[in-house]
Amino acid sequence: MHNFKKKYGQNFLRDETVLNRIIENANIEDNSLVIEIGPGDGALTSKLKDVSKKVLAYEIDTDLIDPLNKKFSNTNVEFIFDDFLNRNIKEDIKNYTYDNLYVIANIPYYITTPIVEHIINSKIKTKKIILMVQKEVADRFSSLPGSSNYSSITVYLNYFYNIKKLFNVSRHSFYPEPNVDSAIICFEEKDRVDIDEDKFFKFVRDAFRFKRKNIKNNLSNYDLNKIEEVLNRHNMDLTIRAESLSLDLFIEIYNYLNK
Repeated sequence: MHNFKKKYGQNFLRDETVLNRIIENANIEDNSLVIEIGPGDGALTSKLKDVSKKVLAYEIDTDLIDPLNKKFSNTNVEFIFDDFLNRNIKEDIKNYTYDNLYVIANIPYYITTPIVEHIINSKIKTKKIILMVQKEVADRFSSLPGSSNYSSITVYLNYFYNIKKLFNVSRHSFYPEPNVDSAIICFEEKDRVDIDEDKFFKFVRDAFRFKRKNIKNNLSNYDLNKIEEVLNRHNMDLTIRAESLSLDLFIEIYNYLNK
């Protein structure tokens, strides 16, 4: 019996229907490498190995070294027993040959954003990223302008990916059972804009700095006349809040400020 560790946020997926739906939605193409983060006892890994050329799975819990190596000996699954956030992913996969790269993970809720940021910063080219996350996190990542869930992290992630929430997963699908429901969310890479990304994301964060304040207040350190000019083109003014602005509009305003 595995000793479940709270510090790793361990909840193993037990629902066969959910496992099959993840595989179905991943739609993994031939000759693909799949990175799995947090394989746990290997329930999803067992299905991934059947639909991919190679599975590279990162597991932080060293208690799982023997059971996982035993379960997947002489298969197309390889394990790295380390913290995914400390790894150089590009270096880890450089010797593999594949046509497409997928990242699939059932990840602890408290490190969802750091894991996505680590994938972004690694600059690996992914065909698809499919994550099991807390339902509220999925709602925030995939929300649209005007929604109460829309935030700076939504804009940040949508800059890099087309994001779609696929389906909800009940807490009863896990053992041990978590206190929250989950959702499966899909990220598909899109072309990046020619922009100073660090400065642009700072601008976005500033726009959301105080949730209840409008653009005029949150962006008072910027040229408000120029910002207003762009907003007026879209029948908006400085009294609008950041959560009403789309990614494209943020880019338009930022570019006009930096002309």
